[in-house]
Amino acid sequence: MRGMTNHLTMKQKWLLCAALLLAGASAILAHETHDHDHDDDDVIDIEDDLDDGVEEVEELKHEASTPPPLPKVTYKAPVPTGDVYFAENFDKGTLEGWVLSKAKKDDIDDEIAKYDGKWEVQEMKDTKLPGDKGLVLVSRAKHHAISAKLTKPFVFDTKPLIVQYEVNFQNGIECGGAYVKLLSKTRELNLDQFHDKTPYTIMFGPDKCGEDYKLHFIFRHKSPKTGMYEEKHAKRPDADLKNYFTDKKTHLYTLVLNPDNSFEILVDQTVVNSGNLLSDMTPAVNPPREIEDPNDQKPEDWDERAKIPDPDAVKPDDWDEDAPAKIPDEDAVKPEGWLDDEPEYVADPDAEKPEDWDEDMDGEWEAPQIANPKCESAPGCGAWQRPTIDNPNYKGKWKAPMIDNPNYQGIWKPRKIPNPDFFEDLEPFRMTPFAALGLELWSMTSDILFDNFLICTDRAVADDWGNDGWGLKKAADGAAEPGVVGQMMAAAEERPWLWVVYILTVALPVFLVVLFCCSGKKQPSAAEYKKTDAPQPDVNEEEKVEEKDKGEAEAEEIHEEKPEEKQRGDGDAGSASQEEEEEEEEEEEEDEDEEDSKPITEEEETVNRSPRNRKPRRD
Repeated sequence: MRGMTNHLTMKQKWLLCAALLLAGASAILAHETHDHDHDDDDVIDIEDDLDDGVEEVEELKHEASTPPPLPKVTYKAPVPTGDVYFAENFDKGTLEGWVLSKAKKDDIDDEIAKYDGKWEVQEMKDTKLPGDKGLVLVSRAKHHAISAKLTKPFVFDTKPLIVQYEVNFQNGIECGGAYVKLLSKTRELNLDQFHDKTPYTIMFGPDKCGEDYKLHFIFRHKSPKTGMYEEKHAKRPDADLKNYFTDKKTHLYTLVLNPDNSFEILVDQTVVNSGNLLSDMTPAVNPPREIEDPNDQKPEDWDERAKIPDPDAVKPDDWDEDAPAKIPDEDAVKPEGWLDDEPEYVADPDAEKPEDWDEDMDGEWEAPQIANPKCESAPGCGAWQRPTIDNPNYKGKWKAPMIDNPNYQGIWKPRKIPNPDFFEDLEPFRMTPFAALGLELWSMTSDILFDNFLICTDRAVADDWGNDGWGLKKAADGAAEPGVVGQMMAAAEERPWLWVVYILTVALPVFLVVLFCCSGKKQPSAAEYKKTDAPQPDVNEEEKVEEKDKGEAEAEEIHEEKPEEKQRGDGDAGSASQEEEEEEEEEEEEDEDEEDSKPITEEEETVNRSPRNRKPRRD
């Protein structure tokens, strides 16, 4: 009976858990059903239900602890901490020092040739730092060009070049670039006529069209032999750049170019690409020493065939080239019920000639063909033909086997000659000096924000500038973002039914722990067994051994008592002897319990039931 009672209790527990889960799911489904129901009568009922729900939610909100206030980040314009060639934060709110291009692109229609895209100095949308402004590409689907001169031209000598600026694609980016050009120092440099063909030394920054996400680093290298310039492109980064274009956050782009020809490209002060100008650019900075002779031609008798047909091979006499690949299966048998006289398709008996049918113009009218209904229940209709199988005697067209070509000379290649344009530039870092920074862009997306341009030679200065500008934006964004609890509270304000989910998520696990851990079956004590003559569970051999060892250890402690303790008064001796008697009585009771727990045979059961042999009950 006790086992049955325990079984029913566990079943009731599981039914209770299932009922709680079902209640939560029903509440959620009911709310979703009301969300999709737009009938006027239902709206009245929903409002009544929501009033009751809102009251409960308000009570829960008052009980919840108020989150601590978010830390406030105050904007302070970054200031260079060392010598710089260019620094611009736009916080003065004007385009002072910047020149808008009035040029036109060549070889395109006049309607789109002008650089008429608009630039403005604005605060970022949803800014967390009032007062922080940047340069914004306002218009879309237009050509934009703007530039500014450096405080002094940058000359590549013994110091590194560091270019750094921020970009925020506030509306994402569909197709367009956000790269900068470092305009070469030339006599012809006129910022008022800045266009796509204005000579530049370095182009650096993000660019995207379609699903192609790029981070450009291109420099124009001048051949010391010919004086011609050629673009050298850095290898593509291994890092995934997509998030920088899509998360609508401000990102810091940094190019570090060192006098030892090494370079690093960083995004948010993390290296995403690195390499060397001599080995990691395409095409290579230095041309090959030898090239293929453009005037060399392959001889007419040059044999490039590695294998040729065996000229001594002869077709066997029994080779039948005319044997078909497929032949009728002679073992096939026509299925029973095949309707040889019935066609597969017949004229539709229900079809009628259209009233406007003109036989002189349209010809004689014929009913459309439909599948013969008599063939639906038959294995087939029409003239039966044997199915075809592969011809075991088929060999096909005979060809001579291939053998190694004794005259094989390999794949012909033109001979190598010294490269007349060869040069070796071991210091490509020493590029053409540049005197201005420019943005020459086309974009299908508006509101691209640029901020905190910096050109310097000291890495520490660039890091300080980045921390004071981009780092402050990052800190403000982090302070404005609510924590997990705040996000859950905000979501519940928009969707009150989420409170039911939160309560079930928190309360249900606690309830289950209490239910299953604190309401287990209580084991009966030894006294209860003694009162009821019920058989006790067998004692494990290990427990018996432990009890025996424990008794021996206690006996040794008694014998190892100190002499002065043994010479105590009669009262102490009497109490000790009394304790020994009690221990002996407890051991006798344990022995009796062990005998009671042993299996009882039918004969012993009969004897025990006798009034004379039954043991008296102990209280």
